[in-house]
Amino acid sequence: MTKGTHKTVLLTGFEPFGGESINPSWQAVHQLDGCHVAGHTIRTKELPCKFDHALTQLNRAIDKYAPALVLCVGQAGGRADISIERVAININDARIPDNAGAQPIDTPVLAGGPAAYFAALPVKHMLNDLRQAQIPASISNTAGTYVCNHVMYGLLHYINEHQLNCRGGFIHIPYLPEQATHQIGAPSMSAPQVVDALKVMISSALTHDTDLQIAAGTTH
Repeated sequence: MTKGTHKTVLLTGFEPFGGESINPSWQAVHQLDGCHVAGHTIRTKELPCKFDHALTQLNRAIDKYAPALVLCVGQAGGRADISIERVAININDARIPDNAGAQPIDTPVLAGGPAAYFAALPVKHMLNDLRQAQIPASISNTAGTYVCNHVMYGLLHYINEHQLNCRGGFIHIPYLPEQATHQIGAPSMSAPQVVDALKVMISSALTHDTDLQIAAGTTH
């Protein structure tokens, strides 16, 4: 298999799930395929909303592109801003079945793996740069226990186990406005603003070697 140069960024989004006809993560991510940010070329991949299958396809894409940065993006209906995930935990606890009908409950993402991984990203710099760009954003300390957390944990485990010279993490985004019209009271964010946010975060992740120490925690 021919690998790309190390001047590559891999962005992933998900296929629709949970009865939705679109997924805002892929709607935004696919628009950036082939774009250039901070001297790196962006490559994109749509992942299935399926436990295990998503990790298989993600790992293949990492092997193909040998990226310097991997950002996986997913839908978080009900959240109002760009959520930079700080931690992934080694558990699957699916509230609803995935797109293959699987509904793992209280199983590990990877048997024998550590309890959790922190994002390999300068999350505070990314947050600060988003806010400087007037884009609503926050640090999240839970990626859930569904396929998004599954993918984040699997990504960070793959980077760690294969000792890749690669940064990686997960971003949750709100519904698109056209989805929110069917969800009374749900916040939303436009696809162009999400695309702008992704560019800011990619640039920030590629250009900051150390992170800021600014307050961005929660009290509960």
